[in-house]
Amino acid sequence: MFFGGSFGNRQDNRGKNLVHQLAVSLEELYNGAVRKLALQKNIICDKCEGRGGKQGAVSKCTTCNGSGFVVRINQIGPGMIQQMRSHCSDCDGQGEKINPKDKCKTCDGKKIVRERKIIEVHIDKGMDDGKKITFNGEGDQEPGLEAGDIIIVLDEKEHPIFKRDKTDLHMNTQITLTESLCGFQKVIKTLDNRQLVITSLPGEIVKSGDIKCILNEGMPVYKNPLEKGRLVLHFDVKFPIKNEIRPEKISKLEKLLPPRPQVSIPMDAEECVLTEYDPRQSQDSHKNEIDDDDDDPRVHGGPTQVNCATH
Repeated sequence: MFFGGSFGNRQDNRGKNLVHQLAVSLEELYNGAVRKLALQKNIICDKCEGRGGKQGAVSKCTTCNGSGFVVRINQIGPGMIQQMRSHCSDCDGQGEKINPKDKCKTCDGKKIVRERKIIEVHIDKGMDDGKKITFNGEGDQEPGLEAGDIIIVLDEKEHPIFKRDKTDLHMNTQITLTESLCGFQKVIKTLDNRQLVITSLPGEIVKSGDIKCILNEGMPVYKNPLEKGRLVLHFDVKFPIKNEIRPEKISKLEKLLPPRPQVSIPMDAEECVLTEYDPRQSQDSHKNEIDDDDDDPRVHGGPTQVNCATH
C-alpha cells in the first residue's frame, strides 16, 4: 500500500501573480481616478538571458535527473510504504547545476533579477469594493514559463459621511425639533462637490427614523456612469436639552400642539419618581446585593441560630 506525501507542484505553466491591495476613497470610486503604483517584480536576467551562467556552463543535475525533486520510499509498517517527494538539495530544486566560477555575476546564477515597475491603475466610476484590476503578463517572470499577472484589488476606505450599499449612498441627517414640526431646508455636498438643496413638504412632519431618498444622486453605475443609484437620508430629530425651554414658554407651546391624552389614575396607584438611567448604577447595586449576601451565612448553607423553647 502506498501513501503519497504532499508536494507543491506548479498548477500551470505560468510565473507567479503579484497581488496588491490598493486603498481608495469613496470620492475616487465616485468620480474615477488614476493612481500610479511602484512595485517590485522578478524579471529574466538580461545578462545571461535566463541561463544563470555562461553559454554551455549549465548541466543537468545527476541527483534528480533534471526533475528538481527526489523520491524517497519509506516503509512505515508491514505491507505499507510511503512515497515522499522533496526538492533536490543538490540543485535547490532547479534541475540544473552551474559551476560557481561560471555563474552569472548579475543574477548570481538565479536566472532572475528584481525590477522596479511603475504601473498606472485606472479606477473607473462606480467600481466596487474588492474589484480586481488585472495587468496581464506584468507579473513575475521565470525562465521557460509564461509571465504571471499583476492583480490590483480595490479596498474602499470608510467615509465620514456616506456609507455605500451597491449603487445607493446612505447618510444620517440630523434636524431640530423645530425643523421636524415646522419644515426645513438642508444643503448636502455631494462626492463631486455639487450642492443639493432639500426642502420638506408644507405641513410634513419628519420623525426620527424616517427614511427618504433622492433619485439618481447615489453612486454611478459601473460602465454606465450616467445612471446613478439613490441618495438615502436617515433622519434623526434632536430634541431640546434639559431646561432649554423656559417654563413660561411651555404653556404657550402646549396651546399650539395637540392636547395631551387624559389619564385615569386609580385610587391605589403609587407615586414614583423618574430618574436618569445609568446601567453602571444597576450593576453596582446588584454587586452590593451579592456582597451583602456574602455576609449572610444562610446564603451559603452555613449554620443558623435556632432558639430553643423553654418551659
